[in-house]
Parts: sequence; structure tokens; C-alpha cells
Amino acid sequence: MGVRATVMGAGAWGTAFAMILATAGNEVTLWARRPEIAEGINNTGCNPDYLTGTHLPGVTATADPDAALTGAEVVVLAVPAQQLRANLAGWTMPAEAIVVSLAKGIEVGTLQTMGQVVHEHGILRDRITVVSGPNLADEIAARQPATTVVAGWDRAVAEQVGAVCRTPWFRPYTSIDVIGCEIAGATKNAIALAVGMGMGRGFGANSMASLITRGLAESTRLGESLGADPHTFAGLAGMGDLVATCMSPLSRNRSFGEHLGRGLSVAEATTASRGVAEGVRSSTSILALAHRQDVEMPIVERVVQVLAGELSPDEAIRTLMARETKPER
Repeated sequence: MGVRATVMGAGAWGTAFAMILATAGNEVTLWARRPEIAEGINNTGCNPDYLTGTHLPGVTATADPDAALTGAEVVVLAVPAQQLRANLAGWTMPAEAIVVSLAKGIEVGTLQTMGQVVHEHGILRDRITVVSGPNLADEIAARQPATTVVAGWDRAVAEQVGAVCRTPWFRPYTSIDVIGCEIAGATKNAIALAVGMGMGRGFGANSMASLITRGLAESTRLGESLGADPHTFAGLAGMGDLVATCMSPLSRNRSFGEHLGRGLSVAEATTASRGVAEGVRSSTSILALAHRQDVEMPIVERVVQVLAGELSPDEAIRTLMARETKPER
């Protein structure tokens, strides 16, 4: 028997997750910030702006957050990471609902993960879960086989969310390493920007594999410094999500990096990109968190310098290659 589930955010991933929940047999409401998006979904069964060819049977949309949240047993947060706190401040969350965060990023200023932001808003930690993994929305919408990780501080709650979103083509695994999954999910976006820059410069498989592997090492170091299980970074939320985000042309972060590698400015790359590239907004806060933890993250540091206009992509690569050699581990 399904639950009453509400997805707050009708972007690509929120829309795809609403489809997952409906397919799994739940009663699903999708909140859209713009009324015309909600009207389009209700009138045509498709989101007029995101995943436009994807039918959403069983999904009801609304632009009224109170109407969307009333009576929800599971609330899925699918808004951009840097907007989450402001949105939560304007919403009245159901007292007993399980909260699922899809957002991936480190909040600017506070250096908090999204789970920490949700908890600070007054949600009991044991009712918070996060979803992370190789989950490109377009492929999910096409019902291609995919896996994910549902992480929660309470294993039983994570398992409950996993059961709620399981379909024949979407398989969730569970974890209690919330911080590991969140750090992996945030840092992979910054690494994907670096990989995209390399692709934009025409570099091949050796270069990309080097960036992905050393980027994973950076992410793991940061996660371990915060108490995460290093094994998380070798799994779906770590390596799995990193590979998908770095290698797929569907990845907004990789595509943004490619624009930079081809010589576009940050402003021009923003105009050329559709949707939010979370790595652009979170890279600075990831680096600040690394500095706070005394963790070295040279790839992320070069990404931040390119985004700030301090280095060109070629200069960033040269400085990385010129670093002093050392043992791999």
C-alpha cells in the first residue's frame, strides 16, 4: 500500500522522482513554483518545461505549497541546494512526515550539507533521509535501469523510503552514512566541472580518468575528515554518481565545464546552460569546508579559481600537473 507523497520542486529531477513515486503506487503531489507549470502538468500529464516528453500518470500538480504539503506522509525536497533554506522558511512541514532531500551541495556561508539545513529547520534527524547515486533525470524518465542510495540516520526510515520509491527499473540501496553520501553528492559536481573543462580542451580518456580518480580521492579525504565511511565513496553515492556526472553529456555540471573549456566566460556558460549546475554555486563552499577541515583538494581549488576568473582552464591543468609528486596513498 502506497503513501501520500509530495515532491517540492518541479525541475527535471523532481519531476522524474515524482514519476518514480507514482509508478511505485503512491499518491503523488508535485509542487511547482510557477502556476503555469502546475497547470501544464494537470492539463496534459507532462511537465511543459522539463522532461517534456515524459508522461506523469497519477501525479497531481499545484503551485500552492500549503496545499501540496497538507497531509503528506513523505516530503521530497527537490529544489536547488542554495535555495533550500529560504524555501523551508516559507513552508509548513507536516509534523510527522519523513523528509527526503534530493539536493546536492554545501550551503554557502554556513558550510552545511542539505541534511543539516533540514535538521536546523526543526525536522527531527531520524526523520531525514538523502538520496544520492548515478541518477541522471533524463535516463530515469526513460525508465532505464538505475540504482540509488537512500541514506538516513535511522536505518528503518531509510528502508521505508527505499520501499516507497522502488520500481521494476529503479532499485534503491540503503545506508546510514548520511554525511558520506552528501559529501560525495556535493563534491562530484565540482569534479565534473573540471572533467568538462578537460573535455572542452579536447583531452582524452587518460586525462578524464586521472581527474575522476584523483577527484574521488579528494572527496574521500573530505568525507573522512567529517566522520564519513570511506567505503561510501567506492559505492553508488561516490564512484557511481561521480562517473555518471563526469561522463554523461546529460550532466549539467560537465556541460558547463565544457563551455568553460571552449573559452566561454562564466556568464556566457550560464547563458548557454539550461538548468542549475550545482557545482558552480557550491564549489566555493566545498573548498571553504576543506580549508576548515585542513583537507587538500587541489582539483576543486583550481575549479574555484577558474570560476573566479583567476585562472584559465589551461592554466589550471598546468598548475595541477606541476604539483610535487608523492605516493598515491
